Amino acid sequence: MPAKTAKKRAPKKAKAPKPIGKVTHYYDKINVGIVKLAGVIKLGEVLRFHGKHGEFVQAVTSLQFDHKSITKGAKGKDVGMKVDQPVCEGDLVFRV
Repeated sequence: MPAKTAKKRAPKKAKAPKPIGKVTHYYDKINVGIVKLAGVIKLGEVLRFHGKHGEFVQAVTSLQFDHKSITKGAKGKDVGMKVDQPVCEGDLVFRV
């Protein structure tokens, strides 16, 4: 009886990370970006902002909805957050 040989499987492709949100507006005088969320984010989480002018990583230190401070932003909401560097409309936001 011939020995069985193991079939070789192709390695799984790494999935591209899904954005957690997208910048819809930036207020340059107060360094606040408005982000349309595609998932939930919380204060203290580390996010990566990626756009045509570069990218940077920062922790969420300030989060607001309707001019009120919140600790968690829900999927589908537009939230304001203090950013360390300028962002542009269309920049993508990823969880690190």
